[in-house]
Amino acid sequence: MMYFSRAIQPLIDLALAEDIGTGDVTTLTTIPEDALATAEFMVKANGVIAGLPAVKQVFQTLDPSVSFEMLIVDGCPVKYGEIVARVSGSAQVLLTAERTALNFLQHLSGIATLTASYVDAVKGTRARIVDTRKTLPGMRILDKYAVCMGGGSNHRFSLADGVLIKDNHITAAGGIAQAVCAARAWVPHTLKIEVETENRAMVEEAITAGADIIMLDNMSLAEMRACVEFIAGRALTEASGGVNLATVREIAECGVDLISVGALTHSVTALDISMNFID
Repeated sequence: MMYFSRAIQPLIDLALAEDIGTGDVTTLTTIPEDALATAEFMVKANGVIAGLPAVKQVFQTLDPSVSFEMLIVDGCPVKYGEIVARVSGSAQVLLTAERTALNFLQHLSGIATLTASYVDAVKGTRARIVDTRKTLPGMRILDKYAVCMGGGSNHRFSLADGVLIKDNHITAAGGIAQAVCAARAWVPHTLKIEVETENRAMVEEAITAGADIIMLDNMSLAEMRACVEFIAGRALTEASGGVNLATVREIAECGVDLISVGALTHSVTALDISMNFID
């Protein structure tokens, strides 16, 4: 958690600087400097909570003496009306940090909530739901954290985490075999090599070349099922493209190991949460 805290601090600093500017003129001119307050975070829609440690860090970046009490932990399902956290301290600090704190909490809880919906949809199959690199710039560590809180798993965090040979790599390298061979000669044994395929012929070439993971991209269910049967455990299989909540169950039932869903992070709807002062 200490590493996580250090990693997100620059993002929190940037978000606060962006929102506060030269000063919160409304709060500074209406609220006495010595005023104290307590506020509660209330969920206004069913979902899964994520981002409470980041919210605590937002408030304590402005004032380390602020008290932040988490009433549940990240990854827990929540219902409308539930109070998930309570913050106490300088009223000025609470008001100034409110929007930044809510932006993090609503966005990350939205990701966790959507991820949980996908995970629930494939229960009973072998498939794991994984994210992609389609994240908000600068937000990747938090976005991928939220995916985990929703029960999903992380794909590559960065381009350095594994070899993923896609269509443009294949074209530039002169073919799947050439690309896999070149990658195998360069990367250490600890890095996996994945190849994106679009049809049975490409899958056969990737297996012959010794790929560790084969992405079945935008295939029909019948073609995907046939490719999984052909691969027969010689490589991990990842389904990609055309995945949504209406299709993910059928895709999982094709027997794939992984289903990558870009929408988990690039098209998420924030979970409705409010921060309310209490007497």
